[in-house]
Amino acid sequence: MPLLKHFFRNGCVLLPLLATTLVAQTSQDKTLSGCLEKGKTLYAQAQYAQAAKTFERCLSFDENNVEAHLSLAGVYLTEDKLSLAQEHFSAALKNMKRTSPYWSYTYSMLGDIFLRKQDQKSALNMYQKSLQYNPANVNSLIGKGIILEAQGNVSGAADAYQAGLAVEPLNTIARQRLINLEPEYLTDADMLTALKQRYAIKPEVTELTDKDRELFAKIHQAEQRLGVEYLKNKYGAAHTKDYIVTLNKDNDFARDMLTLNGYNALQKSMGQDAVAVFQKLNVPIQDVFSLRDKQGRPLFTQDSTLTEEGFYVYTQALKGKKEYLLPNQAVPLTQNEIKQANQRAKILEQKGYMEISRAELKMLETETMCSEETLQKDLGVYYLTVAKKQHRYFVLTKSNKDLKTVPYYYVMLSRHKRNPKIEVPKNQTVEYHKLYNYTICLSDGNLTLTEE
Repeated sequence: MPLLKHFFRNGCVLLPLLATTLVAQTSQDKTLSGCLEKGKTLYAQAQYAQAAKTFERCLSFDENNVEAHLSLAGVYLTEDKLSLAQEHFSAALKNMKRTSPYWSYTYSMLGDIFLRKQDQKSALNMYQKSLQYNPANVNSLIGKGIILEAQGNVSGAADAYQAGLAVEPLNTIARQRLINLEPEYLTDADMLTALKQRYAIKPEVTELTDKDRELFAKIHQAEQRLGVEYLKNKYGAAHTKDYIVTLNKDNDFARDMLTLNGYNALQKSMGQDAVAVFQKLNVPIQDVFSLRDKQGRPLFTQDSTLTEEGFYVYTQALKGKKEYLLPNQAVPLTQNEIKQANQRAKILEQKGYMEISRAELKMLETETMCSEETLQKDLGVYYLTVAKKQHRYFVLTKSNKDLKTVPYYYVMLSRHKRNPKIEVPKNQTVEYHKLYNYTICLSDGNLTLTEE
């Protein structure tokens, strides 16, 4: 954890660590400053249990000492004792002077603790407070991005990662997470450039099509699945010049990417490997290309390459796990159930509803702060039950009341950020709340006000 290491390296009062021999002196050990320095030395030597005992003893000199609480919290966080770490970070906040430079650091560490406890709401609140004191706190920016990404707010997550990279251009976590999001946040112009860099479309093309966008997503996904490394290992670097292109060569931002030829070679090669793996698992060759996943989706395309579901099943098979269904095995969800769900979805669309993804639903919860009950009851969101614990989600696109179409507004705004050609509908309710800096719902998930 970079911030934690930075804290112990520099000390709460920005004094250099004393030499080990000096710390060991009895006279120094009997003062608060000597006690703190001894604890830091023990921490640097990875003697965490002894460091914790030492910092606990430091509090006997001054039970409200901020540096001792922060140091002890840092040790407990390193040991993954989250509740104890939280206790001492909170104690430090209670006694911290208004001019202290460690407000942002402390809130950021509390954000990490809540994130590790899977309390995203509290974690995001801590990161936000940290950034109020220091907008350039990279740890908080990345933590905020991770939460927004998990909630489906891709554009917000991308903004957070980009802000982190503006402070630390070589931060590998922010850079990789930003790369992971490219298919969802890049503009059409950026995606067009990315495809040309991969020799996937002709240089003279100026308009991005839906087919181009789908192709980029597939190539990008293959890269994230270590497709470049796969080809290098299989064919050797000398035989992959037509398959791999390096962007920003010979600098810190160098990045290997698949060309269109490389992507096609990868798909073909992995399909062949998968056939061999399934045969080793005693699947008859005549059944291999009819295999399905446990939702009944085919593992192979008509070109004998792996589908998205096929890739997952193949990787699980490499681990010895059977996640496929033979042709004569029934799927948990029947085709009739799927057909019925599609028919009901069509009826909803005829009534003015538009289907959204689960990621977009989570984004709506973040943007409005509304509970699922409020979204369904008051804001035109519809949950279509497909099977046990499986739903499809819809938002109302037209209504006499703007409140009912608030979710539609946010969905279209999110899609507009990825594709400027998409029109964002006007919504007086949203405009009213933005004018007065209100949220649609309160912290309990209920509406702040309702339309008359």
